[in-house]
Amino acid sequence: MEPPKSSMVGEGRLLSPMGHNGPMVLAPAPSVCLGVDPGSLACGWAVVSRFGSRMELLEAGVIRNPRGADFDQRILGIHTRLSEVIAAHHPQFMAVESPFVEKNAATALKLGQIRGGILLTAGLHGLPVGDYNPMQVKKAVSGYGWADKTQVGKMVMMLLNLKEALPADAADAAAVAIGHLLATRRA
Repeated sequence: MEPPKSSMVGEGRLLSPMGHNGPMVLAPAPSVCLGVDPGSLACGWAVVSRFGSRMELLEAGVIRNPRGADFDQRILGIHTRLSEVIAAHHPQFMAVESPFVEKNAATALKLGQIRGGILLTAGLHGLPVGDYNPMQVKKAVSGYGWADKTQVGKMVMMLLNLKEALPADAADAAAVAIGHLLATRRA
């Protein structure tokens, strides 16, 4: 029986030419991060890969929940969709944006419940989680912690070489993933 041309192993791809008996070469694999911008009505997500200094958007979207939907069903819908994304792209980690201090206690509680569902999804899939506040994300992507959404969206387009802008919530999620990939590159 002949050995396979290549097979997947760990963090890289094991390369072996047909019939080669010498040492195997492990090719590096890209880092893949699932970024999430939590929200009960619109939850943005983006899968970004980094290979060296090159970043690429693999997929992005917004999970939309109708107003008036039962809250447990909103959380379940977010969990279900993020689980599908994880199964499709196999990220090594998840990065989640943490909220600024919310003045409305009821809104803060709801957002905390949404974040809890997202963190549970990461835990169920064995993904370590990076937690970043909006200023950290803006600074990582644009170099300025007080950048507005338009500036962040333009920087996401530039860093990922996109021809079209992403929806705002997906762009925020991509920015969170980019920030995490840049932070872990320096670690």
